Amino acid sequence: MKYTITGATGHLGRLVVQAMLQLVAPNEIRAAVHTPAKAAHLMAQGLEVVTADYLDVSLMKTALVGTDVLIYIPSKTYDLVQRVTELENTLAAMQQAQVKKIIFVSFFADQANNPFRMSAYYGYVPRRLAASEFDYAIVKNALYADPLVPYLPELIQRHNIIYPVGQQPLAFITQQDSAAAIAKLAVQPQLRDHGQTYLLSQMQNYTMPQLAEIMTTVTGEPIGYQPVTLAEFAAIYAAEGDGQELASMYHAGALGLLADVSTDFARITGQQPQGMREFLAANYRTV
Repeated sequence: MKYTITGATGHLGRLVVQAMLQLVAPNEIRAAVHTPAKAAHLMAQGLEVVTADYLDVSLMKTALVGTDVLIYIPSKTYDLVQRVTELENTLAAMQQAQVKKIIFVSFFADQANNPFRMSAYYGYVPRRLAASEFDYAIVKNALYADPLVPYLPELIQRHNIIYPVGQQPLAFITQQDSAAAIAKLAVQPQLRDHGQTYLLSQMQNYTMPQLAEIMTTVTGEPIGYQPVTLAEFAAIYAAEGDGQELASMYHAGALGLLADVSTDFARITGQQPQGMREFLAANYRTV
């Protein structure tokens, strides 16, 4: 078998690669990356490394030839048209390279009434794959818990979480757990080839007061909850280049659209996902 992982040097992709190495031989894994120079460590582990560019169908075809299962991790662009184009180019390359199977890594903000700027993309993908000739499964991740760790010093300074979601809860999953589930799914044909959709989340969601309580316990610093408005949140993080996009995502959270949890992680892996308290306690000291 040959498993090709796109974005293999990204935050999630590198974890998927390491999870796959626990399940299959290195020569069964192909790392498709935009910049091969950043993947020297993967070649040293015995992986095949190929150049991939979602905007170049010919290059994608070359990268995918001989692939049995494609694990597609989308780019991080907030350009909706570009994101759809990247997917369409990849599907065209799959067809030309005669690749039949894909695991699409998605996000759970795909509801028809979701105001998140990228929601239309996540809603488009399952319908597009359902109308295709490919065997597929879709993995919908809850919010990643990982960014909360480097965010903790700012929250300590503010003394408050400021997410504009009111009393609505948010659901999370760690990237490590997401990667473990994706890898397990990849090697279980009965779970991945029939249009299945999975939601990866921790066992419970958290209101912001609940999350603040956990953060207070873990850090030993008082952290409460004082939400700002959506406009204020967008302005605060405008300099980082994604203020409006993040505000639109938390608008979805305020509507209760980022709260879903499931037992799919346990179904795929046979284990329980790491909870928020355990995750923060294990990682806070490394910041």
